[in-house]
This record gives sequence, structure tokens and C-alpha cells, in this order.
Amino acid sequence: MEGLRKNLYQFSLLVVVNTFVGAMLGLERAVLPGLGQSVFGINAYTALLSFIAVFGITKALANLSVSRLSSKYSRKAVLIAGWVAALPVPLLLMYAESWNWVILANVFLGINQGLAWSSTVIMKIDLVGSRNRGMAMGINEFAGYVAVGVMAWVASGIAVEHGYAFYPFVPGLFFAIAGLFLSVFLVKDTLPFVKAEAEKSTLPLLRSVWKETSWSHQNMGPVTLNGIVNNLNDGIMWGLLPLLLLQKGFSIVDAGLITGVYPLVWGISQLFTGKWGDTHCKKQIITTGMLLQALAIVLLAFTNNFYGLLISSALLGLGTGLVYPNFLTVIAENTHPLQRSSTLSIFRFWRDSGYVLGALLSGLLADWLGMVPALLVVALLTAGAALVAHFRMCCTRKLLWNSPSCPGLY
Repeated sequence: MEGLRKNLYQFSLLVVVNTFVGAMLGLERAVLPGLGQSVFGINAYTALLSFIAVFGITKALANLSVSRLSSKYSRKAVLIAGWVAALPVPLLLMYAESWNWVILANVFLGINQGLAWSSTVIMKIDLVGSRNRGMAMGINEFAGYVAVGVMAWVASGIAVEHGYAFYPFVPGLFFAIAGLFLSVFLVKDTLPFVKAEAEKSTLPLLRSVWKETSWSHQNMGPVTLNGIVNNLNDGIMWGLLPLLLLQKGFSIVDAGLITGVYPLVWGISQLFTGKWGDTHCKKQIITTGMLLQALAIVLLAFTNNFYGLLISSALLGLGTGLVYPNFLTVIAENTHPLQRSSTLSIFRFWRDSGYVLGALLSGLLADWLGMVPALLVVALLTAGAALVAHFRMCCTRKLLWNSPSCPGLY
């Protein structure tokens, strides 16, 4: 039977598993750009950000495969496959002899993040039912992104003591083995919950899952667009922010702290923002979050004070925290249970394509115009996506300002 309290043990296991998924990603957040410049001598931004583009492509395709794989095998099998893909990542980074080793590691990391994170999202939604989906997604993303932020800071500290090579990536061995162990021996599949919910659902089946998730649905289309732009921002913060901070004269430790605050606030805030989406209009939460991201990116571009940058990074994390769990719940609640894994997989495919666009766009703009103009262009794109959500989406929750209602679904 679905419900958070009735399935608390399995839900908690999935939270722990997703913490390990986030920690695998966090190891790279503050370290890889410095590794590329100091160890492998890569200075062109476009070439340096190639690891993010490869990660984004692989993760997007892995996301897209989750629906088909989970229906053919099981959600648990997909989760296990994601952790098997994680095993080579720390070894490739620890013993990298060239930048191509780093690129290959990010192929495996993209598979790990796409399969394992998507599986934990879908399985948690299966477990909790419709009443607490926002809270469930908030807890899930909290666990993942707090781990990203903490490990970004830890890895930068290790890099200060021991250098960018080898030692910052050693903790990844523990995370990969622990995640695989829990997934194989303790996590249970959630497909029976989907079948039970489908028997009670009154939502219509979508005629074209791909088309409606990607652009044509009044709520899911704008959410997909904003998901792309959100991860475009995240890719840029991952690749350019550490370099921008070093360029501004900050130490590796200070840069790691500023860089780590962003995913840390992103993670913690989702404990609250996911639940807000259960009781308030998600459209307005998403619009506000994207506008806050745009403001934060402008502040990061022009601020040179350490505490000002910390605040700007925190604002970016808060803006991302407002939107992230509510993206997923908008997709889930507008979809029949039998099509949910498909719509979530398609959304996550497009969303994580933003990493590719962010790496390419920011690299080209930074090489051409410099980092500050590149960030301003991205801020403008972010504000534009927020306006699309504001004018196109609808809701029936409590309103923060006037908003069109849409019957039944939302």
C-alpha cells in the first residue's frame, strides 16, 4: 500500500542510496576544472568543459533509457546497473594519464547518475502516492544535493593538502561499493505500487508522451524548457565558477567553499520547497525560482567580495531549490501512473541535455567574450524561461499573484 509512513524503511533506504549518488557527483564539482588546467595543461574553456558535455550527453541518454529498461526488467535492476557503472569512475580519475581518461570517467558517471538517480526518483514517487509527492521529491533531492555540496568542499580540501590528482577521488570507491551493496541486498522493487495506483487513477492516458512532455502540454512543456535552462546553469556553475573564483584571486579552499554553498543550499532548501509545492501553486514557485537564479548569476559575475559571493552562491542554490523538486512533481501529477516512468524519463532527458548546452555555450562565449559576458547571456536566458512558465502554465493551488486556473489536473 502506498504512503510515506507505511513505506518509511524502503523510502529511507532510497534516500541513503541517493546520498551516495550525489556524493559521486560532488567529488568532481570543485576539482576537475583545476585538474584540467594544472595537471593536463588545458586552458581553452571549450576544451576544458568537454567533460561536462560528455557527462550531460551520457546522463541524458541514460535517463531516456530508464523507462524502457524498468518496464522490461525492473526499477531495482536499473538501479543496480547504475551502480555497476559507477565502479570504474574513481579508478579512472585516480589513475588518469590524460584528459581522455577524465572524459571516459564522465561517460560512466553519466550512466551512473542517469540510471541510479532516475530510479530513486521514480521509486520514491511510486511509494508515497499523490498526497506527499512534493515532500518526497524534496527529501530525495535534499539528500542528493547536500551530498554534492559537502563532497565538493571535502574534495577541494583534499586537493589543497595533496594536489588535484589521485587523492580527491579516493572516497568515490566507498560510495560506489556502498551504493551497489544497498541496491542489491536491501532495496525492493516498487512496480507493484504502480499497478495498484493505476487501477484507481482517473487521469487520461497521453496520446503522444514524447510530444506532450517535450513541449505541447500546458504545464509539462514549460517545465521541460525550464529544466533544460536550469541544468544549463548548473553546468556553467560546475565548469566556470571555480575558474572565475580563481581568476578573481581566491584560494582553492575559498573557491571550494563558495562553489559548495550553491548545491548545499539547493539541497537543504528542498526539504521545504518540495512541500510548498504540495500546497501552493507550482507555476509561481518555478517562476520565482528561475528569476532568482538569473539575479544570482548576475551577482556572481560582478561581485568580488568573499561574503558577497557566498550570498550570491546561496541565492543561486535557493533559486534552484525552489524549482527542482517541483519540476518532477508537475510531471508526475499530470501523468497516468502507467506512463509516469516514461514522462519522467523524457523530462530528465531534456533537462540533463542542458548540461551539454551549458558546457558548449559557456565555453564558446567565455573563449570569445570572456567569463562575465558569458554569465550575463545565461542570466538573460534564465529570466526568459521564467517568463515562459509564468505566461503559459496554470494552477489551482493558493495564489501568490493572479494566475489562470486549469481544471482537474493541477
